[in-house]
This record gives sequence, C-alpha cells and structure tokens, in this order.
Amino acid sequence: MYYFYQPQYFHSPYHPMAYRPILQRPNMNHRFVQQPMNQPNPRNQQNPGNQQNPGNQNPYPEVDPNQLYDSANETKKLMKDASIVLERLSSSKDFDKQLMDHAQQSQSEEVKKLIKSIGIESDVDVLYTPDSLRLEFISQIADSDCCKLSIVLKWR
Repeated sequence: MYYFYQPQYFHSPYHPMAYRPILQRPNMNHRFVQQPMNQPNPRNQQNPGNQQNPGNQNPYPEVDPNQLYDSANETKKLMKDASIVLERLSSSKDFDKQLMDHAQQSQSEEVKKLIKSIGIESDVDVLYTPDSLRLEFISQIADSDCCKLSIVLKWR
C-alpha cells in the first residue's frame, strides 16, 4: 500500500514571489476609446515610484514595540526574584526541609508563606507534586498578564 503526500502551499508575504508587481487590468469601460497620439497610453505606463501599489502593501498592521519593551523589563524583575529564591533554596538545607515538610502535608498556604518570606516582590504561584516544585512568577502591566516565568525543581 502506498501513500502519496501532496504538500499544500500557503501564501506567505515573505515569499520572494509575493513582491512581484501586479499588472493592473485596463478599465473595461474605456477599451474602445481612442487615445490621442501625443498622449501616452495609460495601460502601458508603470506605476510611478511615489505612488503605492495596493498589491505590494504590507498586509500586517504597524508594529508597536512598547508592550514587548515593558514585558522584557518586567521579566527582568521576575528573573531577579527567581534568582533570590534559587539562591535561598541552594544555600539552606534547613529551609528546604521545612518547605518539603509543609508540601508533603499539603499545607499550601504555609509553602507560599515560606516562599514569600524570602523577600520577593512579584506574585508567585507555588505548585508541587510528590516529585517536584513548580514556581510561576507572574507580573502584570495595566491589569493584564504581561509575562510569566516558570521554574520547575525536582526534589525526588
């Protein structure tokens, strides 16, 4: 039994053939009108460089880097807080034991209090399983989530 795969090609504005000039069709209402000999025929003219050809316009909206800029700066703050938490977890076995004991007893609020007691500023969601600890650092800009940093640490 043979299967034949026929790929489907979708239009991409980045494909080199997408930027070829589009020849405009002549206006059908004027096809029988004679042009005077001293005036050039508009059908044979190319579009001047200062006019935009509607076929070659960018189909995407104008980009605005402000949201990306703000998200990157907020993520730097999240990374700073994550670094503080990781430094504490990597330097204190007593703190780790206390955190794991509360997690083993399903005391979620105590686990969150321990993480917050380290001295971080950003919001953090703490999720844990018998095998791992997952920390999700979340930041908001103008009441909408802009960025999230997840760290998964294996403890078993």
